[in-house]
Amino acid sequence: MTLKTLRKKLVAALGPWLAYWTIKLLGFTMRFEEVHSEIPDSFREKGIAAIGAFWHGRLLMMPLAYKGKNLSFLVSPHRDGQIVGRALKRFGFRPILGSTNRKGFSGFREMVKAHRDGSDIAVVPDGPRGPRYRAQIGVIELAKLTGRPVIPFTFSASKRKVLKTWDRFMIPYPFSRGVFIWGEPIHVDPKGDRDHLEERRLLLENCLNELTERADRYFKQT
Repeated sequence: MTLKTLRKKLVAALGPWLAYWTIKLLGFTMRFEEVHSEIPDSFREKGIAAIGAFWHGRLLMMPLAYKGKNLSFLVSPHRDGQIVGRALKRFGFRPILGSTNRKGFSGFREMVKAHRDGSDIAVVPDGPRGPRYRAQIGVIELAKLTGRPVIPFTFSASKRKVLKTWDRFMIPYPFSRGVFIWGEPIHVDPKGDRDHLEERRLLLENCLNELTERADRYFKQT
């Protein structure tokens, strides 16, 4: 066995465990605020499943944002995505292997099945490889087919490390303050044409960018 193969096996074995406990420990040490949490709360109280959307770079702490009981989460079929998926299983979520960058979802059928099962759905519309902060059309196609609203939301922290990766992956520091911000739900007309879908895609993209900028400035204003 080569050193490279051994390293891959170690990452595959320890990565999900490490990711899970990193999130749990950060969550234990941090103080969180929520802005417009009444938006997802209203859907949950009415028993209406929705599609949550956020940028790939804000993924780490998102398991702590979900207050429901049944969530399916789209993750990349590549090695890193599979590690994320196994970590999400520890939170009780159902990972679905797929992406948003090839004419919709490569995991579209499984997402539709999750919809029929009544599961909430979480998607990173610029994943798994970008372009950063550009929403792919897949999430809008899914909303059109299922009739579900898309709820954009984001996360940031008062003290954070932003990695030099394609997605500018953000890691909050322990004992910092965190904030989750939800935006207004975006509805897609089931009979909408391509122009309508593109308008909804652009609306989601702009909303996520505005929310993320707001979250990054949040603790400078409070």
